Amino acid sequence: MRNVERITSVKSELLDILMSMQVDEHAQRQRSAAQRSLRARRGIELHREFQKLSRDIAPLPDEERQEGELH
Repeated sequence: MRNVERITSVKSELLDILMSMQVDEHAQRQRSAAQRSLRARRGIELHREFQKLSRDIAPLPDEERQEGELH
């Protein structure tokens, strides 16, 4: 009987260890996914900011015409 109890105890410990490892792996995957999502969102924001800056600093058609007339 003592051996059966010992085996049951070892099995239980191994199962606990395995479950703990799976929980840790899941948490790590979630953190990685959150970081990827944040990087992607920031990349989109930067792209939009650069597009807006390009539009803001691009000369307007009227300005180009006026500059041509002045020279």
